[in-house]
Amino acid sequence: MVRRAVGGPGVRGARRPEVRLPVLERFEGGGLEPDGDYDGLEFREADLSGQDGGGARFMDCALRGCALDGTRLSRARVLDSSWAGVRGVGTDLAEATWRDVELTDARLGGTQLHGAVLERVLVRGGKIDFLNLRGARLKDVVFEGCVLVEPDFGGARLERVEFVDCAVKGVDFSGAVLKDVDLRGAASLEIAGGVDRLSGAVISTAQLLDLAPVLAGELGIRVEG
Repeated sequence: MVRRAVGGPGVRGARRPEVRLPVLERFEGGGLEPDGDYDGLEFREADLSGQDGGGARFMDCALRGCALDGTRLSRARVLDSSWAGVRGVGTDLAEATWRDVELTDARLGGTQLHGAVLERVLVRGGKIDFLNLRGARLKDVVFEGCVLVEPDFGGARLERVEFVDCAVKGVDFSGAVLKDVDLRGAASLEIAGGVDRLSGAVISTAQLLDLAPVLAGELGIRVEG
């Protein structure tokens, strides 16, 4: 089930996921397996560091307080699931598919999501450093109340993506394609690259003033006096 957000004038709001999990069974397995099939399971306070779940499918699952340092989940499919309080450095989710997923209060660094597909995803709270979304496709994605440090959207396609009450520091949009991307709700917005790719995004008047020096530099305008 999804809930459509109300966008402002000239921008279509993102559809948020509404994850309603069934009664879950506690995961008692020894570890993740490549191409594993996980359905209706709860991973609670599990240390999944360094494990290989590449190509696995997670359906109606919850990961709560799990450690994901160096965990390999490339090409994994995460569907109708909730991840809460996960933490880790170097988690590999390259080319993964996330659909109808809520990620809350995560503490992640160097997460690899390049080439991934995210649809109806809510990222709420927490802090994510150096998030790699290069070449990814994001549709109906909301970043809310979180801190994003140097996220990389290089070459990505973003459609109906919202930033709400979050700090976005050193974001790179180089080569990205934006459509109905709402940046007005970002509590702070620092663009390190790709300011020329903001066509298709909407920003506030205050943000425009903050970005004026960067925009002037991009256009080759010299501002004096």
